[in-house]
Amino acid sequence: MIRFGLIGTNWITERFLAAAKLHDQFNLTAVYSRTEETAAAFADKHGIKHRFTDLDAMFTSGEIDAVYIASPNSFHAPHAIAAMNRGIHVLCEKPAASNVRELKEMIDTANRTGTLLMEAVKSTLMPGFGAIRDNLERIGPVRRYFASFCQYSSRYDSYKSGEVLNAFKPELSNGSLMDIGIYCIYPAVALFGRPRTVKADGYKLSTGVDGEGSIILGYDSMDAVMMHSKITSSTLPNEIHGEDGNLVINKISEPVRIELHTRDGKVEDLSRQTVEHTMFYELDEFIRLLKEGKRESSVNTHEVSLITMEIMDEARRQLGIIYPADRE
Repeated sequence: MIRFGLIGTNWITERFLAAAKLHDQFNLTAVYSRTEETAAAFADKHGIKHRFTDLDAMFTSGEIDAVYIASPNSFHAPHAIAAMNRGIHVLCEKPAASNVRELKEMIDTANRTGTLLMEAVKSTLMPGFGAIRDNLERIGPVRRYFASFCQYSSRYDSYKSGEVLNAFKPELSNGSLMDIGIYCIYPAVALFGRPRTVKADGYKLSTGVDGEGSIILGYDSMDAVMMHSKITSSTLPNEIHGEDGNLVINKISEPVRIELHTRDGKVEDLSRQTVEHTMFYELDEFIRLLKEGKRESSVNTHEVSLITMEIMDEARRQLGIIYPADRE
């Protein structure tokens, strides 16, 4: 059993715990929150024995082997680095950091301390993504990757009424690109690697973060076209276009239904059985790596995370989005 601590008591943590209940090697032993009241309420709800309001106290308690970090984006790097410096393995919510500089420091810390660091992007570890990867050659030379993740945020209503909530605060290193766009970029990098060019545009809110945007990645023989938004919604499917056919993906953030369409009009269902709580797959990968004594995923590699962050840094540069974390 791997003893886990939690940083963050929000909705994503609740989803993570729903998935974790499916894993027989997950043992939840501790939770951290900034206030005793929140820590106690969350711990009581989930039957967690140890609750902390001091991070270092949790890391040195001897009660956890690993930590799942789901704090706001701007806290990911300092929380992860502090954990790894105490020998605690880290499963960190996406985006793993605010920028490339922070992520490199996280990776350097992981290598120096011999700890496992993995970005918790579930989509590339799901069975559906395996179906995409395994069948990519069947559509012939790939010429285009198209991904769209546009999901209207209820917090945008508050923004329009004059109240700025966490989803649109630059001091938390968030916005559409970081919170939603990464779901489009990360699989493209996992499949096709580092692009030659990055072109980005979008709509910048008065707070200084982006509400929506688009990105085109240029490769030698193809391009990747991506749309992301927290202020509009879309029901478009996602596709990978090849000269002999195309792969149709229901959701790039959660690939469950995968179809292969050939030029002669035939359609083949490539979908694979998937558990209901899909964050299970990132947890399963992380625990498997720990059990095998490995310190890096072969799918959600440090390099994939770095290239993805390089793309997001460049997209933000083109949009003029600067976080406080960029100045530190």
